[in-house]
Amino acid sequence: MVSTIILFAILLLLLFWAVGAYNRLVSLRNQLKNAFSQIDIQLKRRYDLIPNLVETARGYMKHERETLEAVIAARNHAVTANAKAAVDPADNGAVKQLAMAEGVLTSSLGRMFALSEAYPDLKANENMLQLTEELTSTENRIAFARQGYNDNAMEYNISIEQFPVSIIAGMFAFKQVEMLEATESPEERKAVKVAF
Repeated sequence: MVSTIILFAILLLLLFWAVGAYNRLVSLRNQLKNAFSQIDIQLKRRYDLIPNLVETARGYMKHERETLEAVIAARNHAVTANAKAAVDPADNGAVKQLAMAEGVLTSSLGRMFALSEAYPDLKANENMLQLTEELTSTENRIAFARQGYNDNAMEYNISIEQFPVSIIAGMFAFKQVEMLEATESPEERKAVKVAF
């Protein structure tokens, strides 16, 4: 009788532990989704600014049509990749596609800004200055949101890997998620050399 009660108590404790572990994993997964939604909000703001920026630049950069079209094409590709990743931030393939699309968009914007340096009237345009300032502010917000996402992703991944919670994670198909990392090429990561 006593051994039956002890066995029942142990089983009950194991059940409570398993429910607690499962609920923690669900909570971490939802925090991860929330962190991604913060990125999504800032990316949508960025995507909304880009057409206005390109339209303002188009009036001054008439001979740079190819560059401006590349920015819009990269923006559209990034919007599509973001929509796929927003459906399920735990989909590693979609997150990788988003990171690559964002890298292409950032590179295209960089080329456009580099070319805009040759147009003093464009650089002095009040609308262009305001849009550039808003875009810079948005880029900072995106960086902070990505940091928050990566912090949540790391905590989620660690929880999934730790024993004995890994048993519950395996039973209920919790899987590792990708961190959002820089997508620059090795050349872009090198320090800039300044020569006088």
